[in-house]
Amino acid sequence: MTVRVLISDKMDPRAAAIFRDRGIEVDERPGLTPEELKSIIGDYDGLAIRSATKVTKPILEAATNLKVVGRAGIGVDNVDIPAATARGVVVMNTPFGNSITTAEHAIALMFALARQLPEADASTQAGKWEKNRFMGVEVTGKTIGLIGAGNIGSIVATRALGLRMKVAAYDPFLTPERAVELGVDKVELDELLRRADFITLHTPLTDQTRNILSRENLAKTKKGVRIVNCARGGLIDEQALKEALDSGHVAGAALDVFETEPATASPLFGTPGFISTPHLGASTSEAQVNVAIQVAEQMSDYLLLGGVTNAINMPSLSAEEAPRLRPYMALAENLGKLAGQILGEDVRSVAVEVEGAAAALNQKPITGAVLAGLMGTYSQTVNMVNAPFLAKERGLDVKEVRHDREGDYHTLVAVEVGTSHGVRRVAGTLFGNKAPRLVEMFGVEVEAELTGSMIYIVNTDAPGFIGKLGTALGEAGINIATFNLGRRAAGGEAVALVAVDGDVPPAVVGTLSKLEGVREVVPLRF
Repeated sequence: MTVRVLISDKMDPRAAAIFRDRGIEVDERPGLTPEELKSIIGDYDGLAIRSATKVTKPILEAATNLKVVGRAGIGVDNVDIPAATARGVVVMNTPFGNSITTAEHAIALMFALARQLPEADASTQAGKWEKNRFMGVEVTGKTIGLIGAGNIGSIVATRALGLRMKVAAYDPFLTPERAVELGVDKVELDELLRRADFITLHTPLTDQTRNILSRENLAKTKKGVRIVNCARGGLIDEQALKEALDSGHVAGAALDVFETEPATASPLFGTPGFISTPHLGASTSEAQVNVAIQVAEQMSDYLLLGGVTNAINMPSLSAEEAPRLRPYMALAENLGKLAGQILGEDVRSVAVEVEGAAAALNQKPITGAVLAGLMGTYSQTVNMVNAPFLAKERGLDVKEVRHDREGDYHTLVAVEVGTSHGVRRVAGTLFGNKAPRLVEMFGVEVEAELTGSMIYIVNTDAPGFIGKLGTALGEAGINIATFNLGRRAAGGEAVALVAVDGDVPPAVVGTLSKLEGVREVVPLRF
């Protein structure tokens, strides 16, 4: 089956070359209107974009075959992530392709502020020689405050340390160990504002970070501070920043990003001490090549091998891990399907347990596969991407448990489902590390391959029951493929999993339910 990808924004031609080299059919059509994109997106398995294409909910609703959106760059503001997740579409970005470029731009703007380079250039080219007007400051020995010490922030830190600056960092996710490794002081925001001679922002725009440099926080900064933002517009109150510049409390500010872009107007324009660039953080030839190559490789790995790298809305799964995890994921999905089809709506919580060889693996994809199988009871379009979203929507409590112990099997995946009647457990293993097998079902040991059309039957263990069951199926014209049995004790509750050829009509389910000793009959599909 041909895999097709659409590149809808201008991108380095090496991206298309990578897709074609991997056997993927690719169309390059930058500049499409939303209506044009909506009319053709249903033909594609993947969509590669930069910042121009807006992947909205209507676009996603028309993308009936779409499996992945790849953003060549960091920001995914132009993708409706909740809508993509609900549709089961993976959204990837390339957070490292332009990290150095963005960090270098922040350092460049810091130098421009320190030495008033744009104003000095304009003055000199105007025929003036105002040598005494432009008195700069050195960066050596000054304190730079990083708001955000992730990938880009950490690169800025290393560059600043190389300039013999002191570095203070505010980042709730920065561990003390990582701070020591970087050579920075981990501080709270108020301390950073009080100490920093330069402040540079390197954090995404969230509800928690919006206007992190508010009017109140700008007032807490050291008089004469210089501020750089190459991260996201909306992190700074632009009107408050203008007032701080006008008053002289802030000596200079350089913004590469604005709350509204394109920024054709801003209260900051024309303000003395203000420098602006048009979102150039990622605009180097190296970065453009890097992000194009990375997004093409990531999308190809996902579409061809199942590898998931730098996904926004699902756990990562490397192309190397995928082949080893694939049989586990098949087992996990079938365990979820088994529990979901039998228990129906009566599901309150889910715990996914792994032990033995399975405990050494990446558990997130296994859990995702369980939820995909379980949520298939409620949605026909469920997959590993939207299954956690659907589980959360239904208020399910999902837990992961990893056991180091050695059990009866060299590897085991178990699913414990909380219901209104207590916890029900199913478990399975792999034969030969590749063949999934059910080994436990609701406290009964049973060995079965979950495949095709099956019938789950709970009955009282009694002589002659198997014969009656076989006769009833034979009279209904249903052929038995495999027959798997288990029981709690002689004469007690017994369980049968019967694989049959073809579907099981409701009338046959009714007939089987009337057999003597039968307590429950559920048709299954795997």
